[in-house]
Amino acid sequence: MTLFHFFNCAILTFGPHAVYYSATPLSEYDTLGTSVKAALVYLGTALVKLVCLATFLKVSENDSFDPYQELLHALIGFIDVAGLYFALTQLTHRNISQNHKFQAVGLGECNLFKSII
Repeated sequence: MTLFHFFNCAILTFGPHAVYYSATPLSEYDTLGTSVKAALVYLGTALVKLVCLATFLKVSENDSFDPYQELLHALIGFIDVAGLYFALTQLTHRNISQNHKFQAVGLGECNLFKSII
């Protein structure tokens, strides 16, 4: 029963993305590698972000507002933006259009994000 539940969750997690990939022109341009690389970039940026959050932010005992901590939290949030910028500018192979590049990177990052949650 556990194995059945695992396969059910895996199909519900990755099935819609596989259908989207095969139904759009992404499969014609062979952008699976770009999607996988974008997922790995997202995994790396999520790891760096979590380490930075755990290292530099402190847990306050009371509910007081600390502007330094809030600014640091916002700056750490830009790690995701840097990872997305890297994925969009450095991970393309061949000459594909901007629209297909955005779709491939978004599909890779969305797929990994959905499987982590």
